[in-house]
Amino acid sequence: MKLSVYLSGEIHTNWRQEIQDQAMALDLPITFSAPVTDHATSDDCGVAILGAEENKFWHDHKGAKLNAIRTRKSIADADVVVVRFGEKYRQWNAAFDAGYASALGKSLIIMHGAETQHALKEVDAAAAAVVETPEQVVQALTYVIKGELP
Repeated sequence: MKLSVYLSGEIHTNWRQEIQDQAMALDLPITFSAPVTDHATSDDCGVAILGAEENKFWHDHKGAKLNAIRTRKSIADADVVVVRFGEKYRQWNAAFDAGYASALGKSLIIMHGAETQHALKEVDAAAAAVVETPEQVVQALTYVIKGELP
């Protein structure tokens, strides 16, 4: 079994790379995709391509719409969507991605620490699995693909 996995959520740690490296080490047949994780590029793509905006609302609006093209396509193409909620910032976009993926019937793996369990209870309720670490994500994907326990 080959899987397509979209890695959504916080961009301030290297959790995506940890998952990809571990999956590669196990030779798992997974194709990964992700949003643009360079914060400045993601924020400024709209004005860089479509033209400057004096009003910050329209600046952000242009960027959000361009980023949505990538996000919608990636989630639609994914078999599994992993959404990481970090500790430092509120990731409203991650919550939106989880809801969008759930509405499309995608299998969700939600990753966050115990401190956000209550705040994310509705998101967690839509998930096929709720984990705390990249290792648990890879273990879950290994089980799904190979039917093997860690």
